Amino acid sequence: VVGSVVLISLSYLGYNKLVIEPKDNEAISELNQAQYYFEIALNSSNSDSLYKRALNGGEGRYGFLDIIENYSGTSASKLATYSAGMSYLNMKDYENAIKYLDQFDSDDIMLSALSKGAIGDAFAQLGQNQDAYDYYVKAFRASNNSYSTPKYLYKAAMLGAELGKNSSAIKYFKRIKKEFPEVSEAQLVDVQIGRIENIK
Repeated sequence: VVGSVVLISLSYLGYNKLVIEPKDNEAISELNQAQYYFEIALNSSNSDSLYKRALNGGEGRYGFLDIIENYSGTSASKLATYSAGMSYLNMKDYENAIKYLDQFDSDDIMLSALSKGAIGDAFAQLGQNQDAYDYYVKAFRASNNSYSTPKYLYKAAMLGAELGKNSSAIKYFKRIKKEFPEVSEAQLVDVQIGRIENIK
């Protein structure tokens, strides 16, 4: 029994060292080039072609979609899934944005919040306001910080008011004012609360 346990442990360590680690390193190397195109696209006027290159690869290097397919289970594949979804969102391909961002799974609570918020943005662009609202709520619940939390509280409150969820909208606006008074969204809260109360 002891021999079997030792053999299994050594096999596991050997597999990690000889298979998983090299695969991770190779995937990260490929990801760097795709991420480079993505970063340039964010600040470019000709962004669609750069997002496509980030997704599909170029100059003999993999893009996000190749990394997802060929390096499944690696940390690089997870990040590629997020970046692919964000690329599609920026290209206004909202269905694919939702598809990839919904597959993204990470222990990074900030990226988790941003991915859920981005799914909300995609649904909003498709006119699916209830789905957008649900994802904005998931986004601000995923992480409590001064960047993503007030941003998605505000979006959830605005959509909530459109959907007739006035009490929830007011609650979210008041939370922004109380917990995040320094953010830009906080300056708009009183006007929005007044608008909703007048509707009521």
